[in-house]
Amino acid sequence: MTTSDLTGTEMIVLFVLMAEADALTNKEIKERGPELRADSRRKLNSLGLIDSDTSKVPHRHSLSDRGWAQANDLLGAQPPAGTTPQGKALFTVLAGLGRHFAREDLRLADVFVPAAEAVEAVGNTVQTTPIPSKSDGVENDVEARVIEAYRSLAVKPGAWVSLRRLRPALSEVDRPDLDAALISLYTRPGITLIPEENQKSLTPDDRAAAVSIGGQNKHLIYVEPV
Repeated sequence: MTTSDLTGTEMIVLFVLMAEADALTNKEIKERGPELRADSRRKLNSLGLIDSDTSKVPHRHSLSDRGWAQANDLLGAQPPAGTTPQGKALFTVLAGLGRHFAREDLRLADVFVPAAEAVEAVGNTVQTTPIPSKSDGVENDVEARVIEAYRSLAVKPGAWVSLRRLRPALSEVDRPDLDAALISLYTRPGITLIPEENQKSLTPDDRAAAVSIGGQNKHLIYVEPV
């Protein structure tokens, strides 16, 4: 799919749903941006970019997984022909945001969360998972160093960190030892490794840094805050 498949209005609807990270009614979308007309809604549904709950009135619309990936791709896109000056300014700001995401290795989900979750997060004091020691059942200090490196790289507690960034922070650890530590940590509660959802976004360095667990390449690590 290219930006030519979508109108400027349809792209901005995706941006509105991205920013809210929640299901919105037609009225709520219009309050935040352009109106989602029926023909555009059907088009976005058919492209698999939004999910629409029509089981009750008012209908609610949210980004699908594919829609999140498309919104990420659109962060650096040129505005389509006919875009208003205000729309062009929005695309310029979002392109800058996309460059920041790439530089800091951020995902959309690291920044855009439902308003209720954001308020709850502000009201809570977040503590990070303690570095495990041998008395906690850690077989060697490599696992503890992985946790420590994760902490230093995560932009906030509980953020995803790519193995592409993690490995250089542990360059003194032999790759087989680091892989073994990651595989062991994967079995521990509160620690998760997953593949990158948007496989098209993977660079050669991302692929080289992956660790294979259960026959699947994992690219990102997460440590649950406590």
